[in-house]
Amino acid sequence: MAVAKDPRIDAYIERQNSESKKVLTHLRKLIHRVCPKVEETIKWGAPAFNYHGPLINMAGFKQHSALVFFKAELMQEHQSFSAKQKEAMGHLGRITDLRSLPPDDTLKSYIHEAMLLNEKGVKLPPRKKAAPVEAPEDLLRALSKNKKAFAVYEKFPPSHRKAYVEWIVEAKQEATRNKRIEQAVAWMAEGKGRNWKYEQKK
Repeated sequence: MAVAKDPRIDAYIERQNSESKKVLTHLRKLIHRVCPKVEETIKWGAPAFNYHGPLINMAGFKQHSALVFFKAELMQEHQSFSAKQKEAMGHLGRITDLRSLPPDDTLKSYIHEAMLLNEKGVKLPPRKKAAPVEAPEDLLRALSKNKKAFAVYEKFPPSHRKAYVEWIVEAKQEATRNKRIEQAVAWMAEGKGRNWKYEQKK
């Protein structure tokens, strides 16, 4: 008996650009083919697939798509996944079209490995608390001129502060750094974290 598909995922895919539609549709079919008992849902505003717990998430963006394995750090390809995740918040890097995907057999092996981890009840290691992050002086000066943004920054958990600080200090040119600070303050004034685009509300 076929598992019912979540109509919210149909609607989500339909809203994407033509290439993302193809990619997300293909990934969805592949996940169901490898894991017939997978359950669909929406998490963080994007398609999610559960099997004995969270299994895989996927998302479409303006110019690419992304796929995330919930227990990627326990999988054999974890080092490769980590490197690619820096490119696009996904374990397969920036998926711009179907040709950007690994071969189906490779994808199937990834999905199967993720399934086995959940079937065996393997747990992710406990998360270490992020160390306090010291904001650079230029960011603090900019925040001091916007009370709303400063209040949001003060309430942020260390991980959110770190994301903004790293983004700013990684700028190679002063003009880029200043632009990022300006953007950061604007986003924080709206209550947004650095990666708010990937943290869509349900």
